[in-house]
Amino acid sequence: MQEVKFRLVHPGLKPQRTKLEMPGWAGKPEPRTDGSHEYAWHCLPFTEGAQYGIEIFYPYENELRVSKKDGEFIFDGDFGRPPDDDLQWPPFRRFGKEYYTYQLLLDLKVGADWAVRTEPHPRFYTDTTGTVPIAVPALLRTEWWPMISFVVFKSPAEGETHIFRPGEPMLQILILPVTADFTLVPMDDEEAAEREMRGRRIHASRDTLAADSTWLSNTDTVFDGTYRHLLRAAKAKAKEQ
Repeated sequence: MQEVKFRLVHPGLKPQRTKLEMPGWAGKPEPRTDGSHEYAWHCLPFTEGAQYGIEIFYPYENELRVSKKDGEFIFDGDFGRPPDDDLQWPPFRRFGKEYYTYQLLLDLKVGADWAVRTEPHPRFYTDTTGTVPIAVPALLRTEWWPMISFVVFKSPAEGETHIFRPGEPMLQILILPVTADFTLVPMDDEEAAEREMRGRRIHASRDTLAADSTWLSNTDTVFDGTYRHLLRAAKAKAKEQ
C-alpha cells in the first residue's frame, strides 16, 4: 500500500480520505426502493470515484464569499488580524482575471513514481446552488517539491457566489502515477468481438441479475443493481486468485 505522509501549517485543513456525507452533500440515506428519491450515492461508480482521494477542509471560523462585479473580485470575509509570521494575508487573492488562489501550505510526500493532483471536491457535482468552489486541476510531483504553497480556483461567473463555510471540504486531492504511461490503440477484431459478446451477455442476463434490485425513483427513473452484483463477483474472484 502506498503511504502518503503529510505536514501542514493550519490544522483546520484536516486532510483525510474522502467520505460520503449523508445526510449532506451525497444526499439523504434513502433506501434503493420504489418511491425513494435518487441521490448520487445510489450510483456505485460515483461512490467509488468520490471516495478515491483526499478531501481538504476550509480551515477558518469565518465564512468567505467570493463573487465578481464588473469584472472585479469581491472577497467578503473577515479573517481578523494578520498572524505574526510571513504568511500571505488574507490567504485568498485574485490570480489574473478568471482565477483566484488560496495559500494552502500543505505538504503531501509521495514516492518517486507518484504525484498529487488537485480537483473539485465531489460535492461540486451534487450541488444545485452553484456555490461550491471549483478547484482547478494541477499535477504536482511532491517527491521533490516539498510544499503545496497555493491552490487555484476558477472564478465564479458574474452574479454567482462561491461560498467557503467552516468545516466544509473545499477540494479533493488524488494520488496518481507521476506519468500517464499508456497509449490509446484500437482493439483488433477478435478482442472487439469478445467485448461485444460480453456486453450482449450482460444485457441478455440483466433481468435475472437485477431481479431483486430494480426500483423506480419518485422521478420515474429506473435503477438496478446489475453493476453492483458484477462488481461483487469480480472482487470475490480476485480474492480467490
